[in-house]
Amino acid sequence: MVLTKIVIVATAFVTSFLGTRLLVRTLRARAILDHPNDRSSHAVPTPVGGGLVIIGVIAVEWLIVWALSAVENDAQFTYPVPLLISLAIVLAAVSWRDDRRPLSPVLRLIVQAVAVLIGIAALSAHGRVFQTVLPYGLDVVITAWVWLWVINLTNFMDGIDGITGVESGSVGVGVALLAPLAAAAGLTLDLVPQDNLGLYGLVLAAALAGFTWWNWQPARIFLGDVGSVPLGFLLGWMLLELAGSGLWAAALLLPLYYLMDATLTLLRRIARRERLMEAHRSHFYQRAARQLGSHAHVSTLILVLNVVLIALAYASARQPEIQGALLALGVVLTAAVLWYFARDAAPIPDRPPTP
Repeated sequence: MVLTKIVIVATAFVTSFLGTRLLVRTLRARAILDHPNDRSSHAVPTPVGGGLVIIGVIAVEWLIVWALSAVENDAQFTYPVPLLISLAIVLAAVSWRDDRRPLSPVLRLIVQAVAVLIGIAALSAHGRVFQTVLPYGLDVVITAWVWLWVINLTNFMDGIDGITGVESGSVGVGVALLAPLAAAAGLTLDLVPQDNLGLYGLVLAAALAGFTWWNWQPARIFLGDVGSVPLGFLLGWMLLELAGSGLWAAALLLPLYYLMDATLTLLRRIARRERLMEAHRSHFYQRAARQLGSHAHVSTLILVLNVVLIALAYASARQPEIQGALLALGVVLTAAVLWYFARDAAPIPDRPPTP
């Protein structure tokens, strides 16, 4: 079984790596490019749509894992993966249409909300992510809001080379490490065997690693909404599975950089009465990329922070009596990185810098 898992993860990386390389040529030939404007973080037209490969690889590999486990456990109709993959593909299709010809933000949000509400049925906690602390209806509402926010912050934060691969891949690896501890922490994840949840995380991380090779500075391809939106949906599901098992501190620590950067940026824009639907370059990581003159430097610093956050998340699961202190430490460390990114940040220029 171990050899099978290694083959599955390795296949995800190789397929993503080779598929993305082929996709770069195809998108260029068809002139499907992201042209820079005054709010872009790139300076040359770049193929956009890498999510076509990423989501395709994840979908196929997750279904293979599900099928193998279903046969082994004789429980073909109890696992949520086919439903989740179907919803992710719908989100990818709508987002691909939006990448090509922008759709109404309201329409996109409605589609995402419907996917989340359907997806809640696939959670092992059966709508009790907060473990009966909240009334059932309120539990579902807050869970849906959290999931929807994870989808959109994953989309919002895909703004410089390498950042999505670093952040999403780190969450996938963290889920793989934490999944074996989830059952002992609280609820049994009866719809998702522990080793499978971890394997789903590793497959996702491997697929992102293959893509990130081509997305590292200078990026030869961008993910696009076709990748970031369904990716956020799948990440949200894995994190809510951890939270539903009782590992709430760990589920917050793994994506903490994205959560804090996106949330603080949103609050700052609200305070300034900016139009929230307009594109912008005021995230902390974007300000740092302008100030430091390097996307790779910023993404690498986020990777280093994420390694620390994964360690804190793992420690919080092993020692729940100090999980509050570990979460607070994660917040302080992330705030320090955000401060470093924001210090002496140059104002937004009229044109993007040359990479």
